[in-house]
Amino acid sequence: MSDCLFCKIATGVLPTSFVYEDEHVVAFNDIDPKAPVHVVIIPRQHVTTVTDLASDPEGIMSKLTHAANQAAKDKGIDVSGYRLVVNSGGDGGQSVFHLHMHLLGGRRMSWPPG
Repeated sequence: MSDCLFCKIATGVLPTSFVYEDEHVVAFNDIDPKAPVHVVIIPRQHVTTVTDLASDPEGIMSKLTHAANQAAKDKGIDVSGYRLVVNSGGDGGQSVFHLHMHLLGGRRMSWPPG
């Protein structure tokens, strides 16, 4: 989608330093971090929201999780712990309508989060 910010990042139209990338997924540091480690993980393929996956036959959520786990290891928070967040829709806190996962860590997470 030509007007999607994350599509532009995934395709290289907007130059971004990736902390992880493969043929299906890219991950980069959030520009407005909410924790010492805050990485955004997106599929290269445009999917608007997690609701659009239904049964996820392409394993997109698994690919996002794999990338998040690798980024957590690379950032040194895999042992201490981290939080993965997927917001869906406006009321769920989704602000960019391209499926994405947040990796948050580097400090103790509180509950409830919202």
